[in-house]
Amino acid sequence: MGSPGAVGRQCRAAAMVAVVGLSLLAGCASGGDDDEGGDLTVFAAASLSGAFTEIAEQVERSEPRVSIRLSFGGSNGLVDQLAGGAPADVFAAADVATMDRAVDAGLVSGDPAPFATNVLTLITPPGNPAGITGLDASLDGARVVVCADGVPCGSATRELAEAAGVELRPVSEESAVTDVRGKVASGEADAGIVYVTDALAAADRVEQVPIAGADTVPNVYPIAVVDRAADSGPARRFVDAVTGPAGRAVLAEHGFGPP
Repeated sequence: MGSPGAVGRQCRAAAMVAVVGLSLLAGCASGGDDDEGGDLTVFAAASLSGAFTEIAEQVERSEPRVSIRLSFGGSNGLVDQLAGGAPADVFAAADVATMDRAVDAGLVSGDPAPFATNVLTLITPPGNPAGITGLDASLDGARVVVCADGVPCGSATRELAEAAGVELRPVSEESAVTDVRGKVASGEADAGIVYVTDALAAADRVEQVPIAGADTVPNVYPIAVVDRAADSGPARRFVDAVTGPAGRAVLAEHGFGPP
């Protein structure tokens, strides 16, 4: 008998096949080009890399004629790429404000669908050598790395710090939350502020120090089909897979909360 985790993944995969299979049947019934295969490019916030990789693998197994290319990065940078004409079919952002930029610029079609939430946490190298205790005076004099203010995790960091009455003096501001995590994991920083999901994904390389009140500043993640998607059928089905029960189960396993 397999481990509980393996069984859970098998059940989610079966559920994903069922969900996407139903979408495919609907596409065939309606006719047109929506049932065609091809390449699908997904632009997604860096913090979604683990969950979206797993969801994409499940979708490809259920829809073998579709090949999914995932491109992860800072949400605002991805919007800039879309505005510059970069080819993509689906966009998932780490907050509503960034998705609103894409909507206002006419880069996505339809109403974006919220599909997950995330909160911030502090991380330190193993052993927490600087003795960080929270978003407090223990950060004074420490090498702290945060997300740049122009990206979702940076905006949430600023809001949390202001609420806590803490003035952060980071040694570095990064354009993607995964870069913050990387600097802490490598020992270049004493502490970093990242999403809980990023801390969980690197639990063997960093330690987590919870931030009091972090749940009062959640980031809501929306997803939408890009307006100029090469084939909106597979793009819509990928969105359905993410927002459906099987996709939500994958997201929950990676530490995301419900929308």
